[in-house]
Amino acid sequence: MTLEERIKKSTTTIFKAVFPNTTNHYDTLFGGTAMQLMDETAFICATRFSRQQMVTVSSDKIDFKMPIPAGTIVELSGYVTHVGNTSLKVAVDIYIEEMYSNYREKAVFGEFTFVAIDENKKPVTILK
Repeated sequence: MTLEERIKKSTTTIFKAVFPNTTNHYDTLFGGTAMQLMDETAFICATRFSRQQMVTVSSDKIDFKMPIPAGTIVELSGYVTHVGNTSLKVAVDIYIEEMYSNYREKAVFGEFTFVAIDENKKPVTILK
């Protein structure tokens, strides 16, 4: 399988409903909750790509473009953007979908770096 095919096959999409227990006093999704969901999506994507033990080493950039209101559906989409020797980068987009209309818009973008590790938690080469 080519690198491009592996990247495409590892793309990961998760949907969540935004319930009141995940929102702040502005009735929007907590930023930390959004980051947790993004890291989880990125981790799954990185693991599906490498089929190795992966750990997050950094969240390189997270841009909150708009608030995510309670009562919406969010789609998290993770995809590999770079593969190095022991590390890879995964970008994650969060889209807001209104439950009862076709409205959909990107709300958050983030990038995460992962490193492949062995049983001793030491970096190892990503199998290509």
